[in-house]
Formats: sequence, C-alpha cells, structure tokens
Amino acid sequence: MILDQRGLAEGDALLSSGRRVGVRLQPHERIEDLAYDLPRLAVVELVFSKFRDGRPYSNASILRGRLDYQGEVRAIGDVLREQALHLVRCGFDAFEPIDGSTPDEWLAAAHRYRHVYQRAADGRIPVFAERDQIASGLGHNRPEESLGEVGA
Repeated sequence: MILDQRGLAEGDALLSSGRRVGVRLQPHERIEDLAYDLPRLAVVELVFSKFRDGRPYSNASILRGRLDYQGEVRAIGDVLREQALHLVRCGFDAFEPIDGSTPDEWLAAAHRYRHVYQRAADGRIPVFAERDQIASGLGHNRPEESLGEVGA
C-alpha cells in the first residue's frame, strides 16, 4: 500500500500492523520529514513531475546516504529511459516508466557505460580507483607516499 506523506502521518496503525507500506513523495516535500518512519517503510516512491526536475535525485541520494534507507526507492512520473544510469547512481532501484519501455531496455540503459568517474549511492568503483587497484596489483613503480586508500 502506498500512501502520500499526509496519509503516512495518519497511518500509524498501518505501519504498526506489520503490513508492507510505502509512501509517495512529491518533489516539493522534504525527505527528512520521513526519517522517523523510514525503518518501517518498504518503499519510498519519488515523483518526477517533469523529467528535468532534479529534486527526486537529491531526495534519493539523501535517503541512501544521510538517512541510510535500505528499502526500495522507486522513480515514478515523467522518467526517461536515458536517465536510468543517473537514477541508479543516486540510489533508485525501481522505476515506473510512462514511455512503455520494457525492463530489459531499462536494464541496458542503466548499465550502458562500464566506467564511472565518481563515487555515488550505487557503490560502483570509480575509474581512478580501478586504475590504482590495477597498478598496485601489477607491481608498477609508484611513489612511496600514499595516494589514499581505495574506497576511502
């Protein structure tokens, strides 16, 4: 069952009953207001009212990073397949596309590029860290000073 944020405030009985409950958040609503209820939520749906609105990306990143949410984060609304990689990198793990795309098409779009250039919620290793791992594994001559721990 998916509730909006107002319904969640009134739905403590649902949350307490042990049922799988989710919440739908509009772009203008604050994700931090869900912090108390997050451990009891099975899914958080973040609405894209327009594909160019970046607030759901920020909310997904906050959910995965600062709030350590482990449940499903679903993108709904005006979501384009071309955004799949960026959605996954920010922490989305489910999508409800409106363009009629198949799950296989979304999977291909999400894994289109082998390398990434920065750390993100998806935990993929950036290319600079991959290079450091390869270089250290092959015994390349490297300066004695540490360039930092891989994964730090």
